[in-house]
Amino acid sequence: MRVLIGGGSGFVGRELTRLLKNKGHEVTVISRQPGPGKITWGELESHGLPPCEGAVNLAGENLMNPLRWWNESYKKDLFSSRIDTTKSLAQAIAASSSPPHSWVVVSGVACYKPSLTAEYTEESAWTPFDILSKLVKEWEASALLPENVTNTTKQVVIRAGAVLGRDGGAMKQMLLPFWLGLGGTLGSGRQPFPWIHVSDLAGLIAHALEPPADTPSPSQQVLNGVAPALNTNLEFTKELGRVLRRPTIFPVPGFVMNTLMGSERAIVLMEGQKVIPKRTQEAGFQYKYPDLTSALKEIVRS
Repeated sequence: MRVLIGGGSGFVGRELTRLLKNKGHEVTVISRQPGPGKITWGELESHGLPPCEGAVNLAGENLMNPLRWWNESYKKDLFSSRIDTTKSLAQAIAASSSPPHSWVVVSGVACYKPSLTAEYTEESAWTPFDILSKLVKEWEASALLPENVTNTTKQVVIRAGAVLGRDGGAMKQMLLPFWLGLGGTLGSGRQPFPWIHVSDLAGLIAHALEPPADTPSPSQQVLNGVAPALNTNLEFTKELGRVLRRPTIFPVPGFVMNTLMGSERAIVLMEGQKVIPKRTQEAGFQYKYPDLTSALKEIVRS
């Protein structure tokens, strides 16, 4: 299978590329920079979709970029980097004389309203309530293919939780303070913390790329890209401290996070949702790291 990956040089993209190549698939990355095994976004727009059986978009400005201040320019980049690239790929698929059999977009669980009690599956109804849920709505809408293409191309949206892995994502900023013994809960620590190991997210994308068994549905299939374990921020903090053999006695108050990150962005860490991967499990996906202990041990082992 030949797979085209938008944003393939990022944290999840690198893991997915490794996995697909290990399975014997060919990978072409769409990148801002040209290079071997790559095409640029400009080339995609001018020359159209290269031959491929599967397409994935992972492109997007990092929401937790510690070097970017939370302002209008950054918010604009968060939207345009996701929506414009997704739209470009969807349009290229729609215009192709031989479109791929699978088209996968990875969005986020920010569409589900934070709650200490509500549980969300892929069937849960939702409407945008803040900037990040509005982003997910526009992002997923930009991936929709015209009806004539959906007869042959399966459309899948994976709503990912916090992606945990050694060389990027949420863990990159967390490990240093924990190693120094300065780790602690965020706010009350009672908030749910939906997460997934990067290897499992790559595995779920590869699973979603498989050819459809019958005629694809005209609507998007939604899969929650989270581990089946329902953990709180406190449980995550304590388990990471235990695995690292470090104390976790320095809670970070909400106002500090809001000041450092901007309140609209801090909500991702200070509040959370209980997200259940119901359809993901029904689809027969097997997790390598279904619980925090196994995931964190893999990440911190030297």
